[in-house]
Amino acid sequence: MLILAAAALAVASAAPVAAPETPDAVTHHVITIGGRVLAYTARAGTIVLRDAQEHPTASVFYVAYTLDGGMPSTRPVTFMYNGGPGSSTMWLHMGSFGPMKVPTPGDALSGPPPYQLEENPDTLLDKTDLVFIDMPDSGFGRILSAGKPSMFFGVDEDAQAFAQFIQRYITTFSRWNSPKFLFGESYGTTRSAALVDVLQQQGINVNGVVLQSSILNFGLDYGDLIAGGDWGYIFNLPTETAVAWYHHALPDAPADLQSILPQVEQFALGEYSDALTKGASISKSEFDDVAEKLHRYTGLSVSYIRTSNLRVPYWRFDTELLRDQGLEIGRLDARFETTVMDRAASAQPWDPTDAAIDAPYTTAINEYLRRDLGYDTPLLYRTQIYDIIYANGGSWDFTHRGNPTTDVTPDLAEAMTMNPRLKIFSANGYFDFATPFFATVYTLQHLTIDPSLRSNITFGFYPTGHMIYLDSQALHQYHDDLERWYDNALGR
Repeated sequence: MLILAAAALAVASAAPVAAPETPDAVTHHVITIGGRVLAYTARAGTIVLRDAQEHPTASVFYVAYTLDGGMPSTRPVTFMYNGGPGSSTMWLHMGSFGPMKVPTPGDALSGPPPYQLEENPDTLLDKTDLVFIDMPDSGFGRILSAGKPSMFFGVDEDAQAFAQFIQRYITTFSRWNSPKFLFGESYGTTRSAALVDVLQQQGINVNGVVLQSSILNFGLDYGDLIAGGDWGYIFNLPTETAVAWYHHALPDAPADLQSILPQVEQFALGEYSDALTKGASISKSEFDDVAEKLHRYTGLSVSYIRTSNLRVPYWRFDTELLRDQGLEIGRLDARFETTVMDRAASAQPWDPTDAAIDAPYTTAINEYLRRDLGYDTPLLYRTQIYDIIYANGGSWDFTHRGNPTTDVTPDLAEAMTMNPRLKIFSANGYFDFATPFFATVYTLQHLTIDPSLRSNITFGFYPTGHMIYLDSQALHQYHDDLERWYDNALGR
């Protein structure tokens, strides 16, 4: 999940202390996938990161699933992580392609416990070993005596930490010659773009990168809206159309989403972009025409659009679309909705998606790691560490390549050029306002790579939100798309 710095909490943080030493927990399991019985080993443990003097700086918690009998020289391994920055990898671990998952009730709220954990028919374990990594200081990982937050809490520092983890993992478990994949969600895609470049400059070529719900250039999304630019309105418009269509709020809505999205995307980059560029010089007739079209494509009233000067930030769209029904829709997944306590309020103090999934996922990760995998530790599992990152005036350093606004597209372009066989899979949810799909398409279509490399990028689009796996049908399609993509990346 991706959270802006401004939304983080600030509480007092404690100085790094020695974490209790907990031995790795190794357990053996069996799962049946498509009639095929797979025996696998789960290892829950930590890898210690060290500074240049070999002093321990952080213990990083991970869970690895490896197919029994797999040949390390040919068996792929995929390193998976969430984003934030500040999130553990609880979400991907318990929801996406691991051997066990939390079933979620579509777009409805989950309610109180007990919650279920079930075998995952869409696990990718038949295709690749899986290593779920919690970022430093999250999960059961902790910053150690020789470490300090500034060594990890930044774009460049984070990429270096994950690169060291991967080097130490493939060394410890003899996976240097295994095909390697990176899989990041949300800020995890930012991490992946920087990380794949770091790894390849360290002599570790990567076969493929899965970018789920991407944010690669912050200046084209949040930064642009906050700074007063117009790109954010342009890139959010197709998502607004998709969301209004889903909630039956579009005037004269087509039967299927694909019947309208192409024309909205063309309008967004053409007529709408031109109108916004003109600013106060736009003519009344053009202003009125664009307002009418925005009404047709968003379901918002013409008067509201006119009052907003043709510019409706996504957070206002989320509160305005169903206001007359007393409902607010989610930012992470706009299929989810919540009733509001004050119909005149600008927003509720929670996201409906979080209200639906936080409790079942938090319960599941704790039950599963401690009971099923047998990881016996007195530590609390930190699902997120935003409070730690931003405590006492702290922050995440978004500076990258000398630019205070993070843009990792040069890293990804560099990695693809250095390794022309590197494959990219971009997975996107239509109902995601955190990382709108149209911004991702635009960003990847503007990479500074040779035209011959553009075919190395594959797109997947799904009728769900930021966390694609929350919808079981979308997860199944996503799984099938990735199975084919892995085969292609491996030359099979």
